[in-house]
Amino acid sequence: MEQETKAKIRQTALDLCTAVIAGLIVALAYYFFQNSNGFAPGGVGGLATITYYLLEYKVSWAILMVAFNIPIFILVSIFVNKKLGLYLILYMSVQSFSTELFALLNWKPYCLENNGQDFEIVFACIAAGLVSGVGFSFMLRRFGASGGTYAISALIKKVKPEKNIAYLSFWLDASVVAIAFFVYGMRITPVVCTLLNLFLANIVVDYFLSGMKNGYKFEIVTENPEELAAELMERLGHGVTEIRAQGMYSHTEKFMIVCIIRKRQVGEMMKIIKKYPGTFASFAKVNEVFGRFKQ
Repeated sequence: MEQETKAKIRQTALDLCTAVIAGLIVALAYYFFQNSNGFAPGGVGGLATITYYLLEYKVSWAILMVAFNIPIFILVSIFVNKKLGLYLILYMSVQSFSTELFALLNWKPYCLENNGQDFEIVFACIAAGLVSGVGFSFMLRRFGASGGTYAISALIKKVKPEKNIAYLSFWLDASVVAIAFFVYGMRITPVVCTLLNLFLANIVVDYFLSGMKNGYKFEIVTENPEELAAELMERLGHGVTEIRAQGMYSHTEKFMIVCIIRKRQVGEMMKIIKKYPGTFASFAKVNEVFGRFKQ
């Protein structure tokens, strides 16, 4: 019982740290690269940023972010998952008010006014997408949600389970891109920057969610399982699993060896396999490896 309590405390502490760190990372992206360069992120945050622009920066961006997002997260707490809603509220609060803190510290954002180059906006939207994507990844990997768009999708999914959340999220983001075109004076630059920002953020999210600890899984059919397995374990430093198999063409008993290795070890694996005549192998990329995976 005591161990279970400690495990819950560790889990809660990790959840809290994730929400705070993710909020700080996204706040850095928004403060330094986005808000001062006249383009919007996707989703609900994008609507808050567009409103901030329409009000000529007279109302705090942090207040608008909270006003747009927190009511949605409260609904998530009530109708979807209480803990998820609370962690999203913490994440959004940290994300929003950290920008106010950065301003109080007089940190200079990366923009035309401070750097004097017209092309700075391109670098700004690239940086915003990459940095915010890291923050989104932490939240999605830990909680399965990272902001208002995902929360709205989850609420709709609760009412209509047949709806596809990814599809809904796409249309919510796309609608913000369309609105940005008209709000920012029908100029194409803010729209392109918004699209580039979304695209890069999604690439970063996909990379983090697909797994950084990846490898290649080899399935090797051989008549020399003992010798081959011993050499693989000795030279590559990874475990090997043996499976009995039967060739349907020859109806002879064979053995299949399964081994997961690092990308850099593929060449070495090929050399080892070629030493054993009559051996057949195929391999495929593995996005994530759990448990003991040496080297």
